[in-house]
Amino acid sequence: MLDGHFLNSTFMKKYTIFAMLILCTATSFACDICGCGVGNYYIGLLPQFSKSFLGIRYQFSKFRTNIKNDPSQYSKDLFQTVEVWGGINIGKRWQVLAMVPVNIIHQASDDGTLNRQGLGDIAVIGNYKVFNRVSATKSKKLISQTLWLGAGIKLATGKFNVDQNERDLAALANTQVGSGSTDFMLNAMYNISINRFGVTTSAQYKINTTNNDGYLFGNKLSASSIAYYTFKKNKTTIAPNVGLLYNHNEANKSAQQKIAETGGYMVATSAGVEVSFNKITLGCNAQLPIKQNFASEQTTTKVKGMLHVTFSL
Repeated sequence: MLDGHFLNSTFMKKYTIFAMLILCTATSFACDICGCGVGNYYIGLLPQFSKSFLGIRYQFSKFRTNIKNDPSQYSKDLFQTVEVWGGINIGKRWQVLAMVPVNIIHQASDDGTLNRQGLGDIAVIGNYKVFNRVSATKSKKLISQTLWLGAGIKLATGKFNVDQNERDLAALANTQVGSGSTDFMLNAMYNISINRFGVTTSAQYKINTTNNDGYLFGNKLSASSIAYYTFKKNKTTIAPNVGLLYNHNEANKSAQQKIAETGGYMVATSAGVEVSFNKITLGCNAQLPIKQNFASEQTTTKVKGMLHVTFSL
């Protein structure tokens, strides 16, 4: 988190990272057979706001699947999300965030082309600031430390309609615009900054429930550590950042039975930049995997990315 006392800037006053991010530059994230699942969320770098903010984000994820024992079976997947999101501070310690996504799915495979879009799963997250400490070293370097803890709920607002008897059950479940379930999220974020340099370490655990079709997306753990440095000129603040991300998905289940070739993990690097002037924030980032294992390495994540514009109200 880039603290306002440290940067002396209205925009950067309560800057926070939560994971994905993590993590999944979570976006609505899926692949043909691995079962990563829809309904994941990326918080990322929060825009600075004193009372509230409203913004639009575009996120995308690219995947490729090749079946090892049958090269004729393949899938190229592009998952996109256009999301309206916002936040409000309540008092000095509470914060509420809300995300309303529209998911756009394109899949080209040996079975043909699939295009699907619609309202995704709406999520609401509440965060509590445990502490915000600012101190100075003997050399007059300013040290800021902040700890946030939070929890959230993901509603079953996106459409999910899959027959459990389908042969390609996992693939069909991953190409729905919603998960069909009400799920829960736990968040933690710790930030330390020294003058203009800082590191934010965050984690999120998502607890999924079984939907009305008897399908359960596996729980997900996301963790990240992001380093940033801020530059300020006149009324413009620029904050480039780089990081390391980790995601782990448990196996999906249907009728309480584990589905083969679902679940897995990924370690990725990220790089991005946030630019703010007056009450407007522009930002982007990209994530590239460095190690992953989904569906016995038959499915690979190629790249993820995000663009956003946000207005402090």
